[in-house]
Amino acid sequence: MPKPKKHILVCVQGRPAGHPRGSCQEKGCGEVYNTFLDEFQKRNLWADFLLTNTGCIGPCSLGANVLVYPEGVMYSKVTAADVATIIDEHLLFDQPVERLKAPAEVW
Repeated sequence: MPKPKKHILVCVQGRPAGHPRGSCQEKGCGEVYNTFLDEFQKRNLWADFLLTNTGCIGPCSLGANVLVYPEGVMYSKVTAADVATIIDEHLLFDQPVERLKAPAEVW
């Protein structure tokens, strides 16, 4: 496999109900990850980009969280409806989606 242009990490961490940190799972990360999978398949992005589901990557209260490397951009409060925008703007045109970026005090 050639080195990907970007690596997208989607948190799919789950914790028991009532856990003080919460989790991305209770904020719809499964749907976000599955939407990335669907879009990667439809757009044939596998040759240029790598998609990985992960455990906790940080601010659980702001989930669902997505990280994009090599830039190190963290997106928070991502929904399935945001996935196409992340792909269209950040992955394909190197323009991070400002409205989804995690607050500076978090990342």
